[in-house]
Amino acid sequence: MPTRKNGRVSDAGEFIDLSLQREGSWRRADELHARLEVEPGGRGFRFYGTSVGAVRGTVRDAGRRYPGLSHDEVTALSSELWGSELRDSELRTAPVFERRLAAVVLLQANVHLLTNSDLTRLEGFIRDAKVRDLVDPLAVDVVGPLVGGLDILARVRADSVLDRWMREPDAWLRRAALLSPLLALRAGAGDWDRFVRHATAVLGEPRGPLDDDADADGAAVRDAVSRVVAEMAKRRPELQFTSVGE
Repeated sequence: MPTRKNGRVSDAGEFIDLSLQREGSWRRADELHARLEVEPGGRGFRFYGTSVGAVRGTVRDAGRRYPGLSHDEVTALSSELWGSELRDSELRTAPVFERRLAAVVLLQANVHLLTNSDLTRLEGFIRDAKVRDLVDPLAVDVVGPLVGGLDILARVRADSVLDRWMREPDAWLRRAALLSPLLALRAGAGDWDRFVRHATAVLGEPRGPLDDDADADGAAVRDAVSRVVAEMAKRRPELQFTSVGE
C-alpha cells in the first residue's frame, strides 16, 4: 500500500489502489501475465487482473473524489502509483502493472497541466515500462500532446529531448520518440519529415546481436515505424515514406 505521507495525493493513491484491487480477478491476472511475459520487460510485474475499462473508471472516480488536482499533485500521484510495489509470499517486491497503467491514465487525463520539464519524469517511466501496453499510451497520448501544446521556444527544447531519445541505446525511448507524433499526424498536422528522418535512421541501423532480448528490443523499435507508416498510408496517403536503400 502507498505510504500516506503526501496528504491528499496519498489519499488519492490509496483510493485508486484499493479500487483496482476490488475490480481485479485472478482469471484476468493470469491472462495478462501470460500475454506480457513474452516481452522481456513484462516478466517482473505483479497483476491485480483489473480491466483497462475499470482502470480508467477508477482514475475518473478519483478525479471526482479529489477534484482540482494541481500540476504538482498530478505528477506526485503518478510517481506514487508508478513506484508502488507489491510484496509476495517470498518477500520479493515487484511493480503492479495496473497501478502503472493508472498512472498513465492519470497523465492522459491531465496532459494539459504538464510542462516541458515533465519530460524528465516521463523518460524515467518509459525506461522502466519496457512493455508496449505502457510505453505506447505514454508516447502517443502523453508525450505527443504535451510537446504539441508547448510554445515555440519550449517546443524546440522538447524536440531536442526527443532527438536525444532517438540516439539512446534504450529501445523503448526510441519507440516512444517515434510514436509521439502519431496523434498530430492523424489529425492532419505533425512533422512528417522529422518522423521520416528518425524512422530512416532506425531502419538503417545494423541488426544487433542474435539473442532474444536484443532481437525483441530491435523489433519494438522497427514495429513503431511500421505502425506509424501503416496508419498514415490509410489516413493520409499523400504522405510518402521511402526507407533506406529505396
